[in-house]
Amino acid sequence: MPSSTITTLSGNQQPLSEARIADLEASLQGALLRPGERRYESARIVWNAMIDRRPALIARCEDAQDVVAAVRFARETGALISVKGGGHNIAGSAVVEGGLMIDLSAMNGVAVDAAAARVRVGPGATLAELDAATAAHGLVVPTGINSTTGIAGLTLGGGFGWLTRALGLTIDSLVSAEVVTADGRILRASAEEHPDLFWALRGGGGNFGIVTEFEFRTHEAGPDLLSGLIVLPFDRAAEALRLFQATVETAPDALTVWAVLRKAPPLPFLPEAVHGKYVVFLAVCYAGDPAAGARALEPLKSIADPIAVAVGVQPFTAWQQAFDPLLTPGARNYWKSHDIPRLDDAAVATIIDHAGRQPSDETEVFLGHVAGAAARVGATETAFPNREPHFVMNLHTRWRDPAQDAACIAWARDFFEEMRPHSSGVYVNFMPDDDAGRLAEAYGPNLARLAEVKAAYDPGNLFRRNHNIAPAAPIHRAA
Repeated sequence: MPSSTITTLSGNQQPLSEARIADLEASLQGALLRPGERRYESARIVWNAMIDRRPALIARCEDAQDVVAAVRFARETGALISVKGGGHNIAGSAVVEGGLMIDLSAMNGVAVDAAAARVRVGPGATLAELDAATAAHGLVVPTGINSTTGIAGLTLGGGFGWLTRALGLTIDSLVSAEVVTADGRILRASAEEHPDLFWALRGGGGNFGIVTEFEFRTHEAGPDLLSGLIVLPFDRAAEALRLFQATVETAPDALTVWAVLRKAPPLPFLPEAVHGKYVVFLAVCYAGDPAAGARALEPLKSIADPIAVAVGVQPFTAWQQAFDPLLTPGARNYWKSHDIPRLDDAAVATIIDHAGRQPSDETEVFLGHVAGAAARVGATETAFPNREPHFVMNLHTRWRDPAQDAACIAWARDFFEEMRPHSSGVYVNFMPDDDAGRLAEAYGPNLARLAEVKAAYDPGNLFRRNHNIAPAAPIHRAA
């Protein structure tokens, strides 16, 4: 008699025998977790507390063969699957209701070959784990913004961060990837092997298989870099944003400047009088000689009477972790995002209007800048298409009380709609679960080719718990 059920690709409940579950468990080096078992609850939890789903089974994989076993089980049973790396994705794609969650978090090894300028990284590794390993050799991989982010999701969506202007997107340093495909094969994708798959993995998300190892080119940088914050009063936000734009348009590639508009948290270097008040943060990082960085920062320091200037030479690993306390797991989060070519006067006015009435103390408006080395790659060279210099605007609502859900989500959506006339696209890693209709904005001219690659490697759309690219329909030709 069947004793369990699992959600299938069609959304139905499929009976599942204890014998079949036991077979899967026996095929794994790692653990198979079920509701009620020890570690199940912690394994299903992800960074965004808005996500509260209960898989029927969680396969905690320890190596690529475990992933193969889980994929084959899904094919044989028709199970709906999700894949968890770092569990940081805003849409909560890592967790599937009633299906099979393939958990890669234990596959977090990092192996640096300094002589070859290469690093191999497991899909469960966080940026903190990668940074620590490379920094020991005076090396970096250009990754993201916070150390708790998982390398897998960041990379598969493109990956931008503090070193993007100097060294390119994360995918621009990707040399190869080991991938388990929907038919249970293990492939190595690179410029020489399966180049179509390699192209798609660089920005196309988790649509094409499960990456079980990333190989990156490393770069010399640090380990100490000039970085920090310039904090300005909110009533001078328009002046700050204009200066921000003027600076990044002419700055050397080594200099990254981002703007954040939010209520001031109780940071130790801020006067107590501004805690909880709206301010503008200009976050800076210089990927080069600190003396040259100090000169590059002179335009930003020209603004009179800042609240605080906390910029100095520190380990890059410390800077990468500087904002982790503001983004700990357990809060409810909702994002809306636009790519914006330029911050014209109308855009700035709209940003300041909405940023001055945020719905919670932890909400923020983030404006990153993608340019430099990232912009010297063609729009169709990788699946990630928006290579023109642009700002990434993320409307990040964050709160604790479920009673605030409606107000926080409404603020983000209203702000998002007013900014739509200024948009040139969207960064796929910043898309919430309700942004499924924005694939054309995310991928532009690359969407049709991505659908063709999807059809070649996952024609049955097994990997669909993501911002899903449907397989291209087969072309029927007359005989």
